[in-house]
Amino acid sequence: MEKQEERKSSLLDGWNAPPNLVTFSRIILVIVFLALYAKAGAWGVDNVTMRWVAAVIFIIAACTDKLDGWMARKYNQVTELGKLMDPIADKLLTCGTLIVAAIFNEFGNPVLGWIVTALFLIREIGITVMRFFVIDTGGKVIAASQAGKYKTLCQCIGLAMLMLPMWSLAPEGVNDTPMWMTVYYTITYALIYLALILCLYSGGEYLVNTFGGRKKSAGKSGKETK
Repeated sequence: MEKQEERKSSLLDGWNAPPNLVTFSRIILVIVFLALYAKAGAWGVDNVTMRWVAAVIFIIAACTDKLDGWMARKYNQVTELGKLMDPIADKLLTCGTLIVAAIFNEFGNPVLGWIVTALFLIREIGITVMRFFVIDTGGKVIAASQAGKYKTLCQCIGLAMLMLPMWSLAPEGVNDTPMWMTVYYTITYALIYLALILCLYSGGEYLVNTFGGRKKSAGKSGKETK
């Protein structure tokens, strides 16, 4: 019982540190963003202004990810709670966006859109559950890998580009899609698919680091007892 209480208190240590407060603020922004995104309708056709506002909030929420990480390192306020909540806030933002985008069929193909979304969700939810498992068994939360950080970067840029209703800037009365819009959305989807590749790769990397590290630790402790 004492060990469990120590684990809980250590996880909550520094909950009110400025970097963690920024993380909590980002979660609130995510909720506001998703509400506006859903209300604006597919591609923002129901309310273009609301779609622009939602896109701006998405960008602000995504940028604060770097802010709290920078603050935590600069002021030596890195906490176990921060390492846990930071990726959860990211996943709420990106996974929530992916789900709504798939519902609105904003990936061009409904089947492909749901496949991409499902793969992202399986990886993200799986890693989050594993993080809780690591904490519950007394281990330390493993911070995001370099591949995971690149994944987040590509995913946030790609989704931010998808959120911006650039179609509303095209000249009215023109039947053909402008070349710049074709290039814009090609880059948008390319970034999202690149993020998916990095997502799956970093997920496998996390599995290896988590369970591989545990096996090595168990092996060393076994040798010491002998």
